[in-house]
Amino acid sequence: MIRALIWDPLLPLWLLAVLGGLALALTGLAVWHRMAGAVWRGLAFLALMLALANPSLREEDRLALSDIALILVDDSASQQIAERPGQTTAALEALQSRLRALPGLEVEMRRITDLPDVADGAEGGTYAMAHLAEAMADIPRDRLAAVFVISDGQVHDVAQAPDLPAPLHLLLTGEPQDWDRRLVIKTAPPFAVMGEPVKIVLRIEDQGAVPAGLSPEAPLTVRLGAEPPMVMQLPVGEDVELALTLPHAGINVLQLSLAMADGELTDRNNAAVLRINGVRDRLRVLLVSGEPHAGERVWRNLLKSDASVDLVHFTILRPPEKQDGVPVSELSLIAFPVRELFVDKIREFDLIIFDRYRRRGIMPMSYLENVRDYVREGGAVLISAGPEFGTADSLWRSPLAEVLPVEPSSRVLSDGFRPALTDLGRRHPVTMGLDEGYQPEGWGRWFRQIDLRATGGQVVMEGLEGRPLLVLDRVGEGRVGMLASDQIWLWGRGFEGGGPQLELLRRLAHWTMKEPELEEETLTATSRGLSVTIERHTLGAPPGMVEITKPDGSTESLTLSEVSPGLWRGLWEAPEIGLYQMREGDHRGVFALGHAAPREFVGTIASEAPLQPVLKASGGGVQRLSGGHPEIRRISEGRAAFGRGWLGVPERGAFAVQDLRIRPALPPLAWAALIAALILLAWMREGRLGRR
Repeated sequence: MIRALIWDPLLPLWLLAVLGGLALALTGLAVWHRMAGAVWRGLAFLALMLALANPSLREEDRLALSDIALILVDDSASQQIAERPGQTTAALEALQSRLRALPGLEVEMRRITDLPDVADGAEGGTYAMAHLAEAMADIPRDRLAAVFVISDGQVHDVAQAPDLPAPLHLLLTGEPQDWDRRLVIKTAPPFAVMGEPVKIVLRIEDQGAVPAGLSPEAPLTVRLGAEPPMVMQLPVGEDVELALTLPHAGINVLQLSLAMADGELTDRNNAAVLRINGVRDRLRVLLVSGEPHAGERVWRNLLKSDASVDLVHFTILRPPEKQDGVPVSELSLIAFPVRELFVDKIREFDLIIFDRYRRRGIMPMSYLENVRDYVREGGAVLISAGPEFGTADSLWRSPLAEVLPVEPSSRVLSDGFRPALTDLGRRHPVTMGLDEGYQPEGWGRWFRQIDLRATGGQVVMEGLEGRPLLVLDRVGEGRVGMLASDQIWLWGRGFEGGGPQLELLRRLAHWTMKEPELEEETLTATSRGLSVTIERHTLGAPPGMVEITKPDGSTESLTLSEVSPGLWRGLWEAPEIGLYQMREGDHRGVFALGHAAPREFVGTIASEAPLQPVLKASGGGVQRLSGGHPEIRRISEGRAAFGRGWLGVPERGAFAVQDLRIRPALPPLAWAALIAALILLAWMREGRLGRR
């Protein structure tokens, strides 16, 4: 039983203080004037004040409660490195055994998992303090005696640590001789202009107890898309600027990786994946129009509508053989700059379009040889053919024929026909899906087609009686497109429902300029959180299973299903964040969920430094598990909670009140009698002195 004196004033404290002050002043005045009975008056005032303060006796029957020790076990990704899982398991078993051996102590255990950083783009990491606050919400504050954290110390939310009523101790995993190497991307642009070097600043860092004699340089492997990998030696511990030129427009995947050195903890932070969008500063297109016709402005309007296209358009209005008697000095025409365009500046163009062009003595054969070589070296040519393509002065009867995938028969077919996709065209990215949303009978009719025989390439559209209408081909490093009609303008006019004129021409132009999204053979992956969609586009046989290599080196296979002609897709749930590689046949790809080197692997060396503010504020200690398991002691609250080889658990002395009784220190009549007696004594003292 616990007894205590408590006060329960009958008057507000401020009023009680005023009365007390007044009584003290009157008593002091009486003593100053040596008045008889002054002391007894003071005692009477004191008794009155005590009675108004209402002293009471409090009696409690208490039940002592056991203290609680909380154990937090770090199960994050960085805790799975090297021997740390075994250290953690052994430390947990030893700690639980020693804590349970202490009298009056309960043990609770919670596990800490790292948060992925892919669901909403936020960084993940080990949020131990959030787990601690959640656990403390379920534990009475006055019973929490100590918190033990078994971890490598790499905690990412120390700033959100709760106010601790007890010491927090850290049992540190890892070894003193641990060291690790990581790749750090300091700066990397999200996009780059094609043809200009993209500059990336990176750094190779060594952490921990780096072995003596380690080479000051490390080999870095750089793989840009499907290009062959490059290996370069870079200094360790210095910022290095890496300049690369993107191979194509659109998304370019840049993979950087370091080989794992002997003795380092992990290679999970030795790689990085960057997605850099290649943009063309200005798409330079040369459009050469020959004979005027109804669809002459189709190409011009399409290219002019794109702000990123720098169009150079020449229309040959007065060929050299024309004799009209008008002096050249009086003509408002610009001389065709043949040499400048087809010799000096031909490689500055991304695409050359010949719209119903015929040889008219303007362009020597050597210039057309330049166009042929331009294609083979990576350029692009589109030919929109009219009746002139089957004549003697056709472009086919020039050196350019060596890169054309067709051979004309000199026939011009003038019957009406509806252009249609071939089986290959339904799978080819240039024409795939173009017929969706049109009337059942198909697109509007055309009324002229040049009779061709395909000698190579891919026939993606056919016309009258199944003859080739649109043929695409790859020649050397370049590409060629051949449209065997000049009547696509009928679609733009909406004749018989029209057709996808702008979309077809846009895709056709961009395919020749090697836009990645229009490639025929691709293996791509997109992700949302840990859900990954893998797509394989192919013009050939159905693809096999996709082999996925996980960050830990293990592999898994995924079966794809056909969702449309030529497009195969599969959904896959990734087990964790990190860098993944995929392979199907000869096609390879890479994708990163979250960061290629997640936050968990930014710092892999076990250290108490991140938790030092919490350790200091709570009075807790650190014990390296590599030096053995600590002794656990019960200590009095307020004493040092750790020492050499031991960690302390304070006795909190928490209790529960089973019974409570409160009674006045004196009954009211007793207070009244005491006050009356003191007043009577003061009166008697005054009366006796007065008779003298």
